[in-house]
Amino acid sequence: MLDIGRLKRKIFDVFIYIIMCLVIVICLYPIVYVFSMSISSPLAVAKQEVWLLPKGFSRGAYKLVFDNPDIWRAYYNTIWYTLIGTIVNVIMTVALAYPLSRKSFFAREPIMFFITFTMFFSGGIIPSFILINKLGLYNTRWALIIPGAIGVFYVIIARTYFETIPESLIESAKLDGANEVTILWKIIMPLSMPIIAVLILFYAVGHWNSYFSALIYLPNQKLQPLQLYLVKILIENTQDLAANMLPGEQKSLATMQIKYAVIMVAVVPILCVYPFLQKYFVKGVMIGAIKA
Repeated sequence: MLDIGRLKRKIFDVFIYIIMCLVIVICLYPIVYVFSMSISSPLAVAKQEVWLLPKGFSRGAYKLVFDNPDIWRAYYNTIWYTLIGTIVNVIMTVALAYPLSRKSFFAREPIMFFITFTMFFSGGIIPSFILINKLGLYNTRWALIIPGAIGVFYVIIARTYFETIPESLIESAKLDGANEVTILWKIIMPLSMPIIAVLILFYAVGHWNSYFSALIYLPNQKLQPLQLYLVKILIENTQDLAANMLPGEQKSLATMQIKYAVIMVAVVPILCVYPFLQKYFVKGVMIGAIKA
């Protein structure tokens, strides 16, 4: 006898597999295409013969990219902003989320209301620019770190995760004489590695991809991150990389290919970090998000 319910589940599973395969193809195709364009023959790239796999082979674009000192300086700036910014973000987020997770904290509700209010209403770009200027942060590295030190959405996720930790653990620690800092550092933090990993991943990706704040607050090119350099190449179509290094015909061929090489140089490092945090990511974001 044919089991109709089982047959429906199988059909549904096949449908889900097909959808997931399409999603994977849609996500992977741009990366494969850009990589193929970056290592293909410049002539094949100029003729737009590459649509998936490389046509010919050339390392010229990567050589031009890595021989340019501005790229390395922008790379250093991006790593600095990502590393320092993420450390500041995680410390500030945990320091705010932990007291908000304790029901005994008397100002829990008012503070939660005020920080949630900022999610929906902000001062806008011009007041923010004036504030940054008045604080003396304009054209300094801290203009990209201090204003975004705390993400309200991530505070809510972290607070929700901390609330899942049994209150009895905290009470036991207090009976043993531990203060709040000791409890946070020696009890809460070791039990919260999944949500810490989620915060690190979210904040790090945000800093790595950020360019708009640098565009507004950092006119000094020596402080600008790699993404802003990438914007100049892709959108403003500058040809500085090839202008002084190649003759006219080769310059025109290399200009298009350099864009793809710079994209790969900017994207690959953050893609390499993700697999190491994935096992924490799923658990942490689910526990933090469902109840939030």
